[in-house]
Amino acid sequence: MQVQNSITSKLQEAFSPQHLEVHNESNRHNVPPGSESHFKLIVVCEAFEGEMLIKRQRKINQLLADELATGVHALSMHTYTPAEWAEKNGLSPNSPPCLGGGK
Repeated sequence: MQVQNSITSKLQEAFSPQHLEVHNESNRHNVPPGSESHFKLIVVCEAFEGEMLIKRQRKINQLLADELATGVHALSMHTYTPAEWAEKNGLSPNSPPCLGGGK
């Protein structure tokens, strides 16, 4: 859980989110048990007000550059303002099933 904890800490420090979920979805892929290579993020914060989706995701990619360069293979991001999150009733899309790796 070292990578997951690092991601969580960085996101909390950088964005002070109202809601944050960091899901390790590596077990849904053809990787060794205990891997930390596939993550789903749900980040809800006021800092995203007035920003396009791509800008929100770029900020997260920059923040997590070390993790992405050293083992995180996939990062699914769902970024919302508090109003957008309320419109979605606190629900984000489910991740699709893994289509590769023979699993």
